[in-house]
Amino acid sequence: MILIDGKKVAAELRAELKEEVAELKSKHNKVPGLTVILIGDLTPSQIYVRNKEKSANEVGLKSEVIQYPDSVEEKTVLEKIQELNSDETVSGILVQLPLPNHIDKQKVIEAIDPSKDVDGFHPMNVGNLSSGYESSIPCTPLGCYLLIKKFEPNLSGKKAVVVGRSNLNGKPMTQLLLKENCTVTITHSKTKDLKAECLEADIIVAAVGIPELVRGDWVKKDAIVIDVGINKTDKGIVGDVHFDEVSKNAKALTPVPGGVGPMTIACLLKNTIDCFKRSQI
Repeated sequence: MILIDGKKVAAELRAELKEEVAELKSKHNKVPGLTVILIGDLTPSQIYVRNKEKSANEVGLKSEVIQYPDSVEEKTVLEKIQELNSDETVSGILVQLPLPNHIDKQKVIEAIDPSKDVDGFHPMNVGNLSSGYESSIPCTPLGCYLLIKKFEPNLSGKKAVVVGRSNLNGKPMTQLLLKENCTVTITHSKTKDLKAECLEADIIVAAVGIPELVRGDWVKKDAIVIDVGINKTDKGIVGDVHFDEVSKNAKALTPVPGGVGPMTIACLLKNTIDCFKRSQI
């Protein structure tokens, strides 16, 4: 079994992006800019944002974090987004989720200019991805896709099973795999025989938020298994895949932590740079 090292692949991607930013700077005399809006003081959100800022600075992006208290009015956030939409120094805008209950998440997502939507959540980007057009792709499924492609460049004809149908990962992951000519089954909590579906798969992407759901006898020999789950349990952080069992069968497997997580942030930087490049055309 080969361990798919997300930290290593993310470091390689960041090194490539750093070179690209240097080239863009020499060509355009400016660099891509990423602005993150952080509302409230949730510890996981603060950690994510700190890591995003550190990684952005590492590759040479202009990085800014705008913080608001939990009590901020929705109107204030929407006005700030409009201001950032018209700011030419800002290539990408990200509003860190989750949001306080009094702020409408969909309204906030739709307020972001689709050409600056580095999360890929705006309905226009969702539609473009599903239609096979150019779009910003949500960072986590993009990271999963790049890890799979690094290990198995030709996916044509492979059978893929996506466990989980969320807008954040399951649905965009399905679109990316379809684009590679995979035969894709998207499964979820109401799927009748999930084990049987997984046993058919050459590729399994587990993103359902249930600790160690995918067991060793769910995975056929030589399958590639990507574990998106991050679950806090009594024995620490575990994924949606039972690592010890699945590692005995799978051809390749991502660890948790150190698999998909590092790729998510690297892909955010990639999306920011891509947004900048499109704005210069």
